[in-house]
Amino acid sequence: MQTIAPQPTADEADRALKAKHRAMWALGDYHRVAAELVGDLGEVLVDACAVRPDDRVLDVAAGSGSAAIRAALAGGRVIASDLTPELFEPGQAWAAQLGADVAWAQADAEDLPYADGEFDTVLSCLGVMFAPHHRSAADELIRVCRPGGTVGVLSWTPEGFIGQMFATMKPYAPAPPPGAQPPPLWGSEEHVGGLLGDDLEEFTARRGTLRVDRFADPAAFVDYFKANYGPTIAVYRSISGEPESVAALDRALTELAYQHLRDGVMEWEYLLVTGRRR
Repeated sequence: MQTIAPQPTADEADRALKAKHRAMWALGDYHRVAAELVGDLGEVLVDACAVRPDDRVLDVAAGSGSAAIRAALAGGRVIASDLTPELFEPGQAWAAQLGADVAWAQADAEDLPYADGEFDTVLSCLGVMFAPHHRSAADELIRVCRPGGTVGVLSWTPEGFIGQMFATMKPYAPAPPPGAQPPPLWGSEEHVGGLLGDDLEEFTARRGTLRVDRFADPAAFVDYFKANYGPTIAVYRSISGEPESVAALDRALTELAYQHLRDGVMEWEYLLVTGRRR
């Protein structure tokens, strides 16, 4: 008689998924990506949220703190929360170097351990977009923000370079579990408006671009992301036993970078959303 293995419960499946996400972001050196490539976007988001001295600020999915540190330098009382505490040590060193006072806390963006209305400003820079269940994460951003407080989210767009990079990697990655949504959807005005618009007054969404001049040629971009960026490393690990797939993904990412690299410069598009909680 064949024995059927018991299926995991929804809670067990969610814990396994979160453990996988935590491990993915611990791969490589995301702090290097933040410090060398995308760190300026933290300042863009903090400025858009108009963080003031003594504001209680929560940075959700903070990584190594590019936004949290800028919010602290603006005078906020800041908690940087993230599912992956391995990112805190470089973030703490970065904050100390810049003279920023930031508290660090491990937390799931879809189940934040904070009271309703605890913060004046709740923000996320290239972070909450990677939480797999968008509705749950959006609801938590709203819940922990006080009425009249500010919510701000900055995400890569689906049409921009990083969104296209994820689309390029998707055929080579393991299938996501049921219910998980693609991160770049947070960069769609329609999608994020559906998540946050009803709960926010003065809701605004604008696109911008980050100028990246780090890479001399497409191959340099591919090598850098294969060495440092957790999601890219994870995809390559999943096909490590398939040399033809590895070569095909190398070619696809190199071609994508070639299409976007002009005279040593790339423009990475993002969507910046802000509003005040009703």
